[in-house]
This record gives sequence, C-alpha cells and structure tokens, in this order.
Amino acid sequence: MVVTPRRRQAVDLDQVKRDTRDHVFISWMAQSGIAPLVVTGGEGSWILSGDRRILDFSSTLVNTNLGHQHPKVIRAIVDQAERLTYAAPAFTDEPRATLARMIAEVAPGDLTKTLFTTGGSEAVENAIKMARLYTGRHKVLTQWRSFHGQTQGAMTAGGDNRRWPSEPGIPGVVHFLNPDPYRSMFGNDAGKALAHVEEVIWYEGPDQIAAIMCEPIVGASGLIVPPDGFFQGIRQLCDRYGIVMILDEVMTGFGRTGKWFAAEHWDVVPDIMTFAKGVNSGYVPLGGTIVDGPISKHFDDHVLWHGLTYSGHALACAAGVATVQAYRDEKVVENAAAMGEVLGRELRGLMERHPSIGDVRGKGLMWGIELVKDRGTKEMLERWNGPSQRLATAIRNACMQRDVYVMCRWNLMVIAPPLIVTEDQLRVGIRAIDDALSIADRYAATGELS
Repeated sequence: MVVTPRRRQAVDLDQVKRDTRDHVFISWMAQSGIAPLVVTGGEGSWILSGDRRILDFSSTLVNTNLGHQHPKVIRAIVDQAERLTYAAPAFTDEPRATLARMIAEVAPGDLTKTLFTTGGSEAVENAIKMARLYTGRHKVLTQWRSFHGQTQGAMTAGGDNRRWPSEPGIPGVVHFLNPDPYRSMFGNDAGKALAHVEEVIWYEGPDQIAAIMCEPIVGASGLIVPPDGFFQGIRQLCDRYGIVMILDEVMTGFGRTGKWFAAEHWDVVPDIMTFAKGVNSGYVPLGGTIVDGPISKHFDDHVLWHGLTYSGHALACAAGVATVQAYRDEKVVENAAAMGEVLGRELRGLMERHPSIGDVRGKGLMWGIELVKDRGTKEMLERWNGPSQRLATAIRNACMQRDVYVMCRWNLMVIAPPLIVTEDQLRVGIRAIDDALSIADRYAATGELS
C-alpha cells in the first residue's frame, strides 16, 4: 500500500522562526537566543528542513522507531480520519480495541489489559496509581539514574536534575542506586546490587511498598545496561514481599533493543509495563499502561480512579495498529537486532581513535557513548547532572554541521537511529560522530572546546 504524495507547499522558514521566537516555548531551554531547526518534512531515516536532509541518528527523541512518514501509517491515519476521529473514553471503537489486543499479543507473559494515555509521563502516572490501588500501599522505589517523565509523579520518580526545579514532588518515592557495570560500586555484580535494593526495602518497610519501578535499560540518564541477573532478582524480591514490579518501557519498547520489549533480554515479566514512543513512532500522541491478569481482575470489582479525555484516541490507535503491523510484516524488530550488531561494533571501533571515549554500551539500536577525561580514573568529561551542557552542545552542533542529528546530554551521546536504518546510513552517522569526537578529545586534553 502506498500513499500518493501530495505536492509540497513551500514553507517560509523565516516566518516560522519569527512565530516560534515570539509565540512558542521550547522545552528544556532558556528562551532567549535559541534557534531551533525548522522541520518541514521527513522521509524514512531523514529529517527535512527545506532543501536540507539530516540523518536522524537518535530517532528524534528515541521515538520515531519506524522512521518518518511511513506510508502505511500515514494511510491508516487518513482512512481513520474519514471514518471516526474521536470517541469518548467511556465508549470504545475498532482501532482502540484492536491495538489493545495486538499489544497484548506481543507483550511479555500475561500482560493483557491496557489503559491508553497520550504519552509516557501519563503512562507512568497511571502505573503508580494502579500499583497503589491494587496493593493498598503507598511507597514506590525507583533508581537514581532514571527518567520517567515530567508530570508531577513521573518527575519525582526520575533521578536526574530535570526534577529539581519543580520539587517537592509527590510523597512516597524512594530511590536506590543503579547497578551500573561501568561506574557503580557494584560493578558487574548483580548480587551486590540486589542486596542493596533489599536493604532499602527493609529500611522502608516491605509492607509499605507498592511497587519497584525501573527502566530495563536506562535511557537519557545514562544509557545504562544492567548486569545479567539483576532484573531476575528484582522479580524475585517483588514476589517475596508482595510488591508490584513495574517496567518503564516507554523508550525501550517496540523493537528498540532488538526485541519487542527489553524485558525479554532477561526473560522477565513485570506486573505492569508502561509504553509510548515506539507504539506508533510518535505520529499521533499515544502511550499506555498494560497490566497482568491479577491486576486486571482486581479492577473488575474495584473502581479504576483515573480517566483521560483522549484515552485511546482513534487516530492515535489507528496509527498504532498500522505501526505494529508494519513491525511484523517488514521484520523491523529483526532489522533492529541485526543493525544493532553492526552499530555496536562500529561504535566500539571508535574507541581506538578517541581517548575521550570511556565506555560504549547498548543493545539493539539503543547505544550510548560515555565521554571521560581519563580512562583510568573514569573522570567524567562533563559531570552528569551538572549545570554545564557546553560539551554536549558542541558535539551535537558538530554533528548537525555534518547533517546528522545525535542526542547529547552532559558526557553522554545517545545513538538510536530508526529501526528501519540501513547499513549505509549507519556508516554515514558513524563518520559524523567520528569527526565530532575530535572536540571531546581536545576538551579532555586541554579543557578547551575550540
């Protein structure tokens, strides 16, 4: 199925820039002097800005898993708009019901019933609420190195500095240290990390804890891949103390790590799982919270105290149905696994030429490069959670000058191209990163960015 392309109307880039400057807030930035890229279109792995083509090497916000303007998804949105654009959340409709079934079919274990949201933050909010309603307990344990969103509860659950300006957050959230094989005191020892988690459980009171919530692979707060055995151990702790296990798969879900969901790498099934981003590649805002059989049955006789005007929006769910079908038909998840092997090998190869690279880690098409001043001491080249983004900005700009977009934060580069990426496109991105890393090498040696 193809969509007949319409003739593109020229966009006045200068007018868009003026209107943005005068009338639009840009996230995560002081507003004076910023000049955001004007996006006029997209094609597969490419972002278009007027006549310029930019390789999207971080899937925008690690969400355009299927690439830009996939014709089957666009066609599904158009067809759905002609039939039904919206139904109240107390009703139901075909795309909502179909997508919920399709997600249950690919989700781990007995995860079976979904509450749809408009994004990842709301999905996390609902996961917290549902765990508390189900258990009758209050506390939620999360990792320090994490990000779960920017609504109040999700913000509190996160561990990086994006929560600081809006604190205090919700009560009852307790953090524990991540098992970071590269940097933490636990090293690659899952047993030591789990002993720490259990000690925190005892400090907080096992019968007070509703849930333990983790990203299976930490995203923009470090791109941390846990040691094998860690999540199996978290599952056992949750079972031992009657705690709900929540996995936040907003970033890792729908093929990003080379499997449908990252939990599959460790054969772990959570009680609740959140998703967004890759469910429809961001074409229409959508997220969700899916729960297992026991929690689903609990709400047969107990009120689910939550609702959203746009829960299960018809256009968003139609896009989701087409996206999941495309993942299946076009073997997108398999491509992510295969291209992930190539990407990981190429990124590790950069370490031979760039002494500022301390570590390269990831799975599938979700990789991180951690930059250090000295490999021996592992001193960060820019302090994580620190106020400075000078290095990250310089590297990102250098990549953009080479028409490659890469997400950079502090001393971390997030390499996460669309799951449809080709080997030739990977090499284009790698060359741009290779060039840009000369900035990090110079900064490590001299403290100067230019």
